[in-house]
Amino acid sequence: MDVEDRQSPFDVASDRRGQLGVHLSTDEDSEEDGPGQQTTNDDEPVLPPDLEWLEELYEEEDGDDNGVGDLAVAADDGKKTSYAATARMFKLRRNLDQLDCFHQQKEHDVLKASEELKLCRQNIESLVEQRDNLEKEIERQKAANNSVAVFRLRAQHKHLCQKLQCEEELEGHINTELKQQKLELSEVEVELGRFSLLRQEVQEEERVFQVLKAQKAATRLQQERKASQNLQLKMQHLRDKQEAMLKKEETECQKKIEAVQASHKSAAKHLKETIKRVQAEEEQQRRELLEKRIQAVKSLKSNIAATQESLRVQQRRAKANAQKKEQQQRQLRESLQAQGFNSIKHMYRQKQLEEIKRKQEEFAEMQKSKRVEIVARILQEKQLVKNRKRNQALLQKPANTGMFPFLGRAREKLLSYLDPSPPPATEERPTIQLREFSDISSSSSASSDAEGPEETMHQEGDYQSLAESLAQPEFSGLWDQNCKKLLNEKSTLVHAEVRQEEPSMASGNFNMPTKKIHGKELKGPPFISKPEVILFKDFEVGKMYKKKVILTNISYITNHCKLLGVSAHLKNFISINFEPPGSLSAGMCCDMQAVFQPMINEDLEGEVQFASAVGPFSVPVRCTIKKCDLEVDSQFVDFGLHVVGQTISRTVTLTNKGALATHFSLDTSTCLSPETSHFQMPSQISANIRQEMNSQNTKSDHLRSSASMDTGELQPKQESHELSEVLHQEQPEASATGPEPVPEACLSTDVDAQMDQSHSDPSEISLGNVRGGEIGPFESIKLEVLFTPTIPGEAKLDFHIKFSDLTTKPIPIQVRAMAVRVPVWVVQPSIDLKICMFDRLYQDSIMVQSRASTALKLTFEICPEMRRHMEILPKTGFIQAQSSFNAQLKFLPRCSLSKDAKKFFDRDTGVLEVPLTVQVAGQVKPVHFTVQAVVTSSDLQFDRTEVDFGYCSIYQSMRSSIHLTNLSLLPQDFGFVGVPEFIEVQPNDGFGTLLPQETLEIDLIFSANKAKEYSFQLRCKSGINRDFLLSCRAVGVLPPLELSHSLVQFGATAVGDHSTAILYLINHQTNHNRSKQPIPPAVKDTVAPVAPRLFSFSPPMGSDISITPSAGGLLPGERGMVQVTFRPRLLDQEIKEEALRLLHQAKLLCKKELEMNRHVEQETKKEVPVETSKGKKLSVLQDNSTVSDGPKREQLSESPNPANIQPGSQQYEEARASLLYSFTQRYSEYTIPCFVSDGNPPEEDRQAQPAWSPFNTLYLKLQCPAVQPPLVVISNNGYSIIDFQQVAVGERVIKRFTVQNISKESLDLRSSVLDTHGAFSLLNALRCIRPGEKHTLLLAFSPGLEKKYCETLEVQSQRMTLEVTLCGEGVVPAVTSSHPGGLLDFGYVLEKESTSQALKLQNSSAMAVGFRVQLASLSPCLPQGGADRVALLLGSYTDTQAQPTVGTQNYSGLSVFSVVPVEGSIAAGQSQDIAVTFHPDHSSVNYSDRLTIELMNKSKVCVMDLKGAASSHNMYLYGGDPLTVPIESLLPPLITSQPQPTAESEVMEKPAIPVLVSLRASYRAGAIIPAVRELQVGCIHSAQPTKKSGEFLWDNVASLQQQGFSVEPSKGTVGAGHKRTITVTWTPRSEYKPYEVVQTCVTVTLKGDETNVYRVTLMALVSTTAD
Repeated sequence: MDVEDRQSPFDVASDRRGQLGVHLSTDEDSEEDGPGQQTTNDDEPVLPPDLEWLEELYEEEDGDDNGVGDLAVAADDGKKTSYAATARMFKLRRNLDQLDCFHQQKEHDVLKASEELKLCRQNIESLVEQRDNLEKEIERQKAANNSVAVFRLRAQHKHLCQKLQCEEELEGHINTELKQQKLELSEVEVELGRFSLLRQEVQEEERVFQVLKAQKAATRLQQERKASQNLQLKMQHLRDKQEAMLKKEETECQKKIEAVQASHKSAAKHLKETIKRVQAEEEQQRRELLEKRIQAVKSLKSNIAATQESLRVQQRRAKANAQKKEQQQRQLRESLQAQGFNSIKHMYRQKQLEEIKRKQEEFAEMQKSKRVEIVARILQEKQLVKNRKRNQALLQKPANTGMFPFLGRAREKLLSYLDPSPPPATEERPTIQLREFSDISSSSSASSDAEGPEETMHQEGDYQSLAESLAQPEFSGLWDQNCKKLLNEKSTLVHAEVRQEEPSMASGNFNMPTKKIHGKELKGPPFISKPEVILFKDFEVGKMYKKKVILTNISYITNHCKLLGVSAHLKNFISINFEPPGSLSAGMCCDMQAVFQPMINEDLEGEVQFASAVGPFSVPVRCTIKKCDLEVDSQFVDFGLHVVGQTISRTVTLTNKGALATHFSLDTSTCLSPETSHFQMPSQISANIRQEMNSQNTKSDHLRSSASMDTGELQPKQESHELSEVLHQEQPEASATGPEPVPEACLSTDVDAQMDQSHSDPSEISLGNVRGGEIGPFESIKLEVLFTPTIPGEAKLDFHIKFSDLTTKPIPIQVRAMAVRVPVWVVQPSIDLKICMFDRLYQDSIMVQSRASTALKLTFEICPEMRRHMEILPKTGFIQAQSSFNAQLKFLPRCSLSKDAKKFFDRDTGVLEVPLTVQVAGQVKPVHFTVQAVVTSSDLQFDRTEVDFGYCSIYQSMRSSIHLTNLSLLPQDFGFVGVPEFIEVQPNDGFGTLLPQETLEIDLIFSANKAKEYSFQLRCKSGINRDFLLSCRAVGVLPPLELSHSLVQFGATAVGDHSTAILYLINHQTNHNRSKQPIPPAVKDTVAPVAPRLFSFSPPMGSDISITPSAGGLLPGERGMVQVTFRPRLLDQEIKEEALRLLHQAKLLCKKELEMNRHVEQETKKEVPVETSKGKKLSVLQDNSTVSDGPKREQLSESPNPANIQPGSQQYEEARASLLYSFTQRYSEYTIPCFVSDGNPPEEDRQAQPAWSPFNTLYLKLQCPAVQPPLVVISNNGYSIIDFQQVAVGERVIKRFTVQNISKESLDLRSSVLDTHGAFSLLNALRCIRPGEKHTLLLAFSPGLEKKYCETLEVQSQRMTLEVTLCGEGVVPAVTSSHPGGLLDFGYVLEKESTSQALKLQNSSAMAVGFRVQLASLSPCLPQGGADRVALLLGSYTDTQAQPTVGTQNYSGLSVFSVVPVEGSIAAGQSQDIAVTFHPDHSSVNYSDRLTIELMNKSKVCVMDLKGAASSHNMYLYGGDPLTVPIESLLPPLITSQPQPTAESEVMEKPAIPVLVSLRASYRAGAIIPAVRELQVGCIHSAQPTKKSGEFLWDNVASLQQQGFSVEPSKGTVGAGHKRTITVTWTPRSEYKPYEVVQTCVTVTLKGDETNVYRVTLMALVSTTAD
């Protein structure tokens, strides 16, 4: 491949033929090629880019040879070197250099491979030596029978052999590579030998080329010298011409100066006289004005003093009246209080009466004044009609009463004010305003003929008061903008009607024919006025203007003058004060006064009409508003001819001759469009918008006023829409009202052609600082126009002065100028050296071009600040006519550039901008050009000067990151060279490229191979061969403990699952090893003595990593197992952020739904037509709908707070589930330190903290990937912990646990085995679930003991294991009853009635407890025996009779005793009431039952026996000994039919009820203790209307006392619901015989609802065993 096709220095052939494929073009090759040489000669002009300068060199050579001739190339042949030969020479040189570079590279590769081979062989030798030593150590340990050490040494021997094998393989590979590289080097050396002759030839050609180049330089220097001499001669000739012209110009200028000085002297003389006269007049006026002001101030002071004095008197009088009134009120109050009246109330009423009376008087006065005013207006109206009729008769015109058809209506309207009834509400407001205006205008015009201007002002005041007294708007602001505009529109309407009905008097009456008086012709009017036109110029609305007019009789006869009036449209504004003078001779005059009071801001024209003996005449009246009259002193500005670089200014004066101020602005657009012909200020624009809106809505306001005021609602949206439409229509409306559009000639082809032919740059001709502003009345403003030519040619600028006044047209101004070029200029005025570095040389050429016809001298000037850094060669030169000059710029920026050139160099950005000057002889303006460059540093900076790796274990590597910053603005290559073997630089082995201002993080990995101190320097070399050093130091240590693995890579673990890795922590140190281990002196202090080592792992807080054991101790030679567990979980912060995102998403959905609902409602409202009568109902529905949406919007507007989202809430769980379903993967790395102690704690204090060495710390790196779980928990709020809480011992609680398969594969579920003797059990089997399916696990908890239970259930699948933690606590419930148990006696109850008693169960445990209430009578197994508790029925006496637990029952089959509730649950800390009811249906004393309250775990709270008795009567007696068995038949007693007995016979025939009372007296210590028994008499409380109380009576009490018995009380009464105790006492008498039984009978009568008789048998004896 030829060199022209590829620029690579060499080509290595792929077939490896034994020679290097580098082809160089030699003479021999060219001869062998033959025709190919001709082809090369044809393609000679085509050169690579790097040899294009040769072509320029030979072009210069051809140009130089025109006058000099051929030059000799060499001394040998004297022939001219061809162009192709020179190109060939440079190509050969380049290829030879490339070949030399390739040879050096190959030599470097061979040396590098040799060094690597040498290093590899050294490693092999050291490994062989270590292997031999290890084999000897193994043999020695075998002899010592140390199997542990033998196994460990064999493992090391195996590892060493593997390393040795790897090193040997590496040695073979390096050896092969070295041979290959040596072969390639020899091939390159052969090639170099082949081209040795060619190299000598090239060197000879280069020497010849240098000789040729030196000769050309000498020739060029000689030519430059000749050119400079010719240029000096031309310059001298030009200087002589210029001196002659300057002398001539000086003479002419002197003459002109003398003439100007003479004229100035004369003008100064006249000016001084004028100034003196003006100053005297101004001084006189100032004194008069000062005197007037002094007099005014004095009068003002006197008036103020008088006013103050009067005010003081009034204040004193008011104060005295107030005190007097207060004293009267006080006296009145005291008198009223003395009389007993309420003084405050009386005085308040009196004040109210006075206030009402005062208001009535004010109302009456106001009504009276209004009546007077209305009557006065009516009279004025009548007078107006009369005057109008009289004027029309004088003017001989038809009556114009029809012109105002509304005067009658206005008169009726005014008369209606006298009527007390209110005006009708349906009358429209615009009509009222129109009538008011017509009345006021008529009255003012009528009164102007007879009365003065003072009355007119008074009438206006009346008009204002009338307008204020009329109806007021219901809402403020509705009439503010429309009132005045409507008034003006109506007045304009009336004037238009008047103009239509009345012909113009100026056109018909005053063009009189020529008349002859006394034989003389009278042309024109008989009277002339002075002034000829009554002109009210620049008037303002609201002010009054007066003008005096003199009328002169110019007729030839005695004449008279009579005022007829003014024009119809001026009657409302102009009034004439004129007294008829009578007859006036010719030449006599009279005067009149015209009073003008404008009410509208419009131009008015009319006339004042008079009648004379000759005929009528008139005086014109013209009223003009304030206007703008703007003009400029010149609309064409010509700057003339100027050189490029100068700055010339011209002034245009803008004058406002009008009385109205306006805003102006300068518009530099070439053609003024109709839209931009005027501009408006913001305030005027807004005012115009309001006026346009008012004018558009005036006609419809009165139609909508009633509806809008009834509803009382505004529609801001519609108003804003209308306002926007008005703003869009503003621009065409402004164009319609503005002046005529500018002609289209500005866009004609002629103008375009002229613009194309001439140069027009708006930046050359610019306007001054004044671009707009306000010009006041009669003011002048100077506008400055600047011409700064930068490009030669004609410059144009057309601009307009626009005004905010719509009636003023823009003023066009044309500016023209011509610029010519300088004769000498720099071709490249801005030389950009791009980005340069400090202390490096940069060069560029400066080309200066001249268009002058003579040679000129150039001098390059450099500012003093840059002379140490920049140089231009040559400094002075001559440029020939119509030619160019090249100079060389050398730029060598030094580090002191920022100090030397502060104003040219920006230190922060590095930008250098140096202005340079080329001084041209004979040229006034020097040539300026600029050299620009960005100077930057070539430094590479480390973020720190020293890297301290600290203590580094030989088992691990320490990494330290440094930042290398490129401070330059250019990219720089860098590389760390000479890096030691124990340190590694990454990335890319320490080589790379830094972009401008880039900072690269570089990792330095230090791996200590020995325990010693390291101190070294890293050398970073930049691409420009600059070195940057970085100091490093470290200490290599041998830690006492070692980890079996320093890196743990966990597999993909699902969230909720866990992965476990097993590591070993080994303590290799022994006393034997300690003695043989070499310890450098530098680290003797850092290595602790051999002792038991304590370790402690410190995983990050809140991480997913747990280590077991996290701390412990190892003896020398001991190995401990460490378990590392990775449990991925979702972070709390992530869940809260997801909850916020879901809330925000829900909020957006709700908003969209509300908007859609609102849109649907609006569409339905549009589709369904609504009648007018139902408008109110529709509005109510709309209001309701908006109210119903209010709470939703308030809820949506509430921004959620992350602190309010608590774990366990619904939002929290939804966010957690969302993250689980959308979880993809997560990768995290942890580096966990393991701290190792120096030994055990000191013996003095074992609790003290042991010493820890930071350099003994081990590090464990964990790589933890987390993936989405295939199985998730969807019950229990997503938690895998099932807490059964507290459960009573013996109970069983079942809970459900649901899981779902969220993966895309089916999962076969399995479970671990729970403790068969434990409290937890799984009740259902597991199955295979498909993707998306759910499965529910039934888990039961049945505690048997009072303790806490915890167990783990593993739900296993193919991809994860879900651990479910089961926990619960078995507790013994603590439930107490308000009744302690035993007997619960309901007493006596009437049959078929009921009574209740309440029990309270109190749960004092911390859980809810269930209970059941059981009755023995309702139990399925009744007790068969009857000897359980006889004492229940016998009281305190015992007997051998057996009585059952369940006694007598009801005949109806219903239970006698009932309980509510039968079962239930009592919450923790709460209580439960249980009601027990006794309801018998027949009389018996043997009602009994047993009540048992037990819990769900079969434990009994209490057991109680229920007892009750029923009676058919309300009185009862009990307490004796039992006479019958307690068991009764359930069959009711047999009832036979018997005749109805009478009451008396019933009492007598009723049998007595037997009662036995046994008494036992005790005999002790020779004394007898009396026996005492108690009987109870009670009265049952009943709801039936029967007798509420009862009586009892003991018969034959005296007979009882004889036998030693005593009864207390023997008779008495018992209230309902109460009972009384009767005490029976037996005291043996003296004649009592031992063992004798004393017996007697007595009757007891009980009287209640019935009378019952009890036969009481008393039996008494003395017993020695009685208690």
